[in-house]
Amino acid sequence: MSSPFQHLTLSNGLRVRLCHAPHLKRCAAVVRVQAGSHDAPVAYPGLAHFLEHLFFLGTERFPVEDGLMRFVQRQGGQLNASTRERTTDFFFEVPLTAMAGALERLCDMLANPLLTRERQRAEREVIHAEWVAWSGNAEAQREYALLRSVSPQHPLGAFHAGNRDSLPVDEPAFQVALTDFHRRFYQAGQMVLSLSGPQSPKELAALAQQFGKFFATGSAVPQIAPPPLLDGPLSPEQIAGQLDLLVAHEALPANANLDYYLAGIADSRPGGLVHELRERGWLEDFSATSLYRFDGQALLHVKAKLSATADRTEVERLTHDWLAFFGTADHRVLLLEHERVQTFRSLGALELARRDEGRPTVPEHPGASRHPWKLPEPEPLLAAVIPVVEPTSVPPGLTVSPILPASRNFAALYLRWQADHLGDVLNPLVERASRAGVALQWTRCASTWQLRCTGAPAPVLAVIGQALAMLENPASAREPHEPRLIPIRQLMQQLPHLLAPASAPGWTALATGFDAQAQNALNQLLGRLADAPLKPVPPRFQAGWQAFGDAGDEQALLLFSPLADEAAGRLLAQLIQGPFYQRLRSELQLGYAVFSTFRQIQGHNGLMFGVQSPSASHGEILDHLRDFFARPVPLLDTSQDTLAAQFHEPLMPSADVAEWLWQAHLAGNEQADPQILAARIQQLQQPDLDRAWADLGSEKHWLILANGPASG
Repeated sequence: MSSPFQHLTLSNGLRVRLCHAPHLKRCAAVVRVQAGSHDAPVAYPGLAHFLEHLFFLGTERFPVEDGLMRFVQRQGGQLNASTRERTTDFFFEVPLTAMAGALERLCDMLANPLLTRERQRAEREVIHAEWVAWSGNAEAQREYALLRSVSPQHPLGAFHAGNRDSLPVDEPAFQVALTDFHRRFYQAGQMVLSLSGPQSPKELAALAQQFGKFFATGSAVPQIAPPPLLDGPLSPEQIAGQLDLLVAHEALPANANLDYYLAGIADSRPGGLVHELRERGWLEDFSATSLYRFDGQALLHVKAKLSATADRTEVERLTHDWLAFFGTADHRVLLLEHERVQTFRSLGALELARRDEGRPTVPEHPGASRHPWKLPEPEPLLAAVIPVVEPTSVPPGLTVSPILPASRNFAALYLRWQADHLGDVLNPLVERASRAGVALQWTRCASTWQLRCTGAPAPVLAVIGQALAMLENPASAREPHEPRLIPIRQLMQQLPHLLAPASAPGWTALATGFDAQAQNALNQLLGRLADAPLKPVPPRFQAGWQAFGDAGDEQALLLFSPLADEAAGRLLAQLIQGPFYQRLRSELQLGYAVFSTFRQIQGHNGLMFGVQSPSASHGEILDHLRDFFARPVPLLDTSQDTLAAQFHEPLMPSADVAEWLWQAHLAGNEQADPQILAARIQQLQQPDLDRAWADLGSEKHWLILANGPASG
């Protein structure tokens, strides 16, 4: 399979990777710095992560109010950064019109950060709050314990998170180390810039040339080679109900891509380990992930959540046996399927920009296989075609929206109905669908179930057909395994249940993106549903305080306030997002989990505010919110046009179009059109914002979720 990427090196040494993808509606950039937490001075654990945070605090050219974070948020994009052991990534995805502005800000902030002591002291408190949360998170601590299973000489077992004690910002030696780390590693020779989008390769290259020159000229700096991972057998301490198996490799090829290997280990199709364990009734959940990768070394984690009847010793034996078989099997057929999946799957701009180009690798595992394993058969969904059927009318419960044209090659079906307990009956199909580039979600909210299926029309129809057949005659199902979440995410997970409509028998659905032939096939599939179709029940809303989730060591509070005027609500959210973050996170330093945003949930349009704090009580958090809402009304500015442009269908991600249409459907708006919303946003006047701000500050519609009792 030929690579969609082109490569070039700028005169300053910056390596550039370009991906021209005409089907994309957005574009993305990733800067990977070949330096991470293990490259920081041993005396200052967390220095690399600390520097990553400092980059987002503004530069002389772009102060924080106009920096990368605020700019991308105003454009309706996404951004983030990640410090790993030997690399640090910075990335964003934005509309085409915002690419130059975002890339300029990204390159400028990495090349010319303002590392003032005042900023460092404030951001160190945020790092410390993250460390406190990390220290209290069971999943994070479990992973840390696993990493410490390697040789004590290897840096994997050391502390790298950073906290108040490890980052002595007022010591001259620390400032020298911080400045030297930036000078040494944040130069062109130590970086790779990846750009993806519908622009031509020539246009993408011009963007790279224009802003890549911000970085100082340099050459690659050799990173210190790590000591061996092992000085004895890997024997991680086991916990009840779970098998944790670590697999270490010391000499992988430089261009090895382990994605295929990890996906293959966890493949649930007949013939493999997961299927065998499920057939025996021993398995609740299974995953295979990479914990570490650098300089030929890799540490892989195979985790199995076991049932009460499982034989742990036999599960471990079978796992080693499967790995031994998988490492020596003939993968030619499966690799061809893997290549086809990569071509078939509709990857977004950011996924393409972050995609690993390495060669699929299957490392050998010690030992001989004795069990009669076999590699899975090729996925039939990859060969799906749109069936030709007799003309069938649209079922009464289905709304068909013409907003997403069939030319996008992206179709979506949302289906909701009241049903008996169905648990995780569709989980095997979810995995199969993903191999065909189809995103299938099967979720419960209050007493209703929802199916969401998106992707290319042909495999989407095939997945829907199989899903409906499985739901009509469901096998025994279990409650899906849910990972333990931090308090603020527990509250966010609970909110849709409180906003769900009253239960009613029957089903309702929305479809978009299907052409006439595909729509006809969908009509026939849904026409077989036994339950009666219905119109969406108007969403309910009850203000008040709801205590939910773990009390823990940190206080979490989530506030949702519905707004009748979606246009005013969205614009208000955009205008206050930056100032809210600046006030509560940067100035008041309440914690690292602080956000404000506009959300559509169960057909409700509203503003959502979240804070998780290790220091402030629920009452103090609420007081800070009230103080913020007591500020003067935000004034209209150029954000109005920027926001309106985000609802132009040719520029709006197709998945976002489908979700917006579904939320409008749940609210009872069957004629929803994002262009109407865009026009309404452009028509807004200051009095519209005044009313929305006053409504928010009145508190009469506040729904508050907190991991503690009501506060005044």
